[in-house]
Amino acid sequence: MPDRRNPFEGVTDFVSELSRLRTLGVHGSMESAEVAERTHASAWVPSTDILARGDDLLIRIELAGVDPEDVDLRFSHGVLTVSGARHAEDDGEDGAAFLVRERYYGEFRRAITLPEKTTPDDIEAAFEDGLVTVTVTGAAADSESSRIQVAHKSRGARSRRKPTS
Repeated sequence: MPDRRNPFEGVTDFVSELSRLRTLGVHGSMESAEVAERTHASAWVPSTDILARGDDLLIRIELAGVDPEDVDLRFSHGVLTVSGARHAEDDGEDGAAFLVRERYYGEFRRAITLPEKTTPDDIEAAFEDGLVTVTVTGAAADSESSRIQVAHKSRGARSRRKPTS
């Protein structure tokens, strides 16, 4: 099978990275961040796999412990957004207290830019065993790109390439 260009290579969730950096700046570490109240800007980001299966794009979002009724999936201006909330479990009726709490609770949000010709009719989603699987029909098909010639307009500029002998 020939190598396929990954349209998501090098892309990070910019909002999530800004949130992480903001948390580090405000709290000095990620450890004390759990004490602070989460807002839309500091929502946790669920782990996500994006893969191509034939011409279709599969997006798998891990949402263990999230009620399917608390998941909101939207598509607008070429961006698929998955958001919702995972509610914190009770500390226990017998007075038990957490010693370590590593799982995130509260609001979550994940935004994924889809290929420009994607329509809402191309998107199907299913929730099973804590995993949301979104299938985007035809989104992984090879698309043609055009090389744009860059005009060199600097006065007196010379090429930095060394002549080959």
